[in-house]
Amino acid sequence: MIKTTLKIEGMMCSMCEAHIADAIRKAVPAAKKVSASRSRKEATFLTEEPVDPQSLKAAIDATGYTCLDVAVAPWEKKGLFGWR
Repeated sequence: MIKTTLKIEGMMCSMCEAHIADAIRKAVPAAKKVSASRSRKEATFLTEEPVDPQSLKAAIDATGYTCLDVAVAPWEKKGLFGWR
Protein backbone atom coordinates (compact mmCIF):
# COMPACT_ATOMS: atom_id res chain seq x y z
CA MET A 1 0.00 0.00 0.00
CA ILE A 2 1.07 3.56 -0.63
CA LYS A 3 0.18 6.51 1.60
CA THR A 4 -0.16 9.87 -0.15
CA THR A 5 -0.12 13.05 1.94
CA LEU A 6 -1.13 16.41 0.52
CA LYS A 7 -0.34 19.75 2.17
CA ILE A 8 -3.34 21.98 1.48
CA GLU A 9 -3.86 25.68 2.14
CA GLY A 10 -7.29 27.24 2.52
CA MET A 11 -9.37 24.75 4.56
CA MET A 12 -11.37 26.61 7.22
CA CYS A 13 -14.17 24.28 8.32
CA SER A 14 -15.50 20.73 8.20
CA MET A 15 -17.22 21.40 4.86
CA CYS A 16 -13.82 22.34 3.42
CA GLU A 17 -12.50 18.97 4.62
CA ALA A 18 -15.44 17.24 2.94
CA HIS A 19 -14.83 19.11 -0.35
CA ILE A 20 -11.17 18.05 -0.34
CA ALA A 21 -12.08 14.42 0.43
CA ASP A 22 -14.67 14.41 -2.39
CA ALA A 23 -12.16 15.90 -4.85
CA ILE A 24 -9.63 13.18 -3.96
CA ARG A 25 -12.24 10.43 -4.37
CA LYS A 26 -13.19 11.78 -7.81
CA ALA A 27 -9.57 12.19 -8.95
CA VAL A 28 -8.46 8.81 -7.53
CA PRO A 29 -11.36 6.31 -7.57
CA ALA A 30 -9.12 3.62 -6.00
CA ALA A 31 -8.34 5.80 -2.95
CA LYS A 32 -9.06 4.23 0.44
CA LYS A 33 -9.23 5.78 3.92
CA VAL A 34 -9.46 9.33 2.58
CA SER A 35 -9.23 11.94 5.32
CA ALA A 36 -8.64 15.69 5.46
CA SER A 37 -7.71 17.83 8.47
CA ARG A 38 -8.00 21.61 8.48
CA SER A 39 -5.95 21.88 11.70
CA ARG A 40 -3.00 19.95 10.22
CA LYS A 41 -3.62 21.51 6.78
CA GLU A 42 -3.31 18.13 5.11
CA ALA A 43 -5.20 15.29 3.48
CA THR A 44 -4.16 11.64 3.34
CA PHE A 45 -5.30 8.50 1.54
CA LEU A 46 -4.10 5.00 0.67
CA THR A 47 -3.80 3.34 -2.75
CA GLU A 48 -2.41 0.14 -4.19
CA GLU A 49 -0.56 1.95 -7.01
CA PRO A 50 1.26 5.31 -7.07
CA VAL A 51 -0.78 8.34 -8.09
CA ASP A 52 0.33 11.10 -10.49
CA PRO A 53 1.11 14.12 -8.24
CA GLN A 54 0.46 16.71 -10.97
CA SER A 55 -3.06 15.49 -11.73
CA LEU A 56 -3.80 15.31 -8.00
CA LYS A 57 -2.58 18.91 -7.50
CA ALA A 58 -4.71 20.03 -10.43
CA ALA A 59 -7.82 18.34 -8.98
CA ILE A 60 -7.33 20.06 -5.60
CA ASP A 61 -6.51 23.45 -7.13
CA ALA A 62 -9.68 23.20 -9.26
CA THR A 63 -11.76 23.17 -6.06
CA GLY A 64 -10.41 26.58 -5.00
CA TYR A 65 -7.91 25.33 -2.43
CA THR A 66 -4.14 25.33 -2.90
CA CYS A 67 -2.16 22.09 -2.90
CA LEU A 68 1.34 23.00 -1.69
CA ASP A 69 2.99 19.58 -1.68
CA VAL A 70 2.36 15.91 -2.44
CA ALA A 71 4.35 13.31 -0.47
CA VAL A 72 4.27 9.59 -1.24
CA ALA A 73 5.52 6.89 1.13
CA PRO A 74 5.09 3.12 1.55
CA TRP A 75 2.58 2.11 4.21
CA GLU A 76 2.09 -1.12 6.14
CA LYS A 77 -0.86 -1.95 8.30
CA LYS A 78 0.20 -2.43 11.90
CA GLY A 79 -1.49 -4.79 14.28
CA LEU A 80 -2.50 -4.35 17.88
CA PHE A 81 -0.08 -2.12 19.82
CA GLY A 82 2.10 -1.60 16.73
CA TRP A 83 2.94 -5.30 16.24
CA ARG A 84 2.96 -6.60 12.71
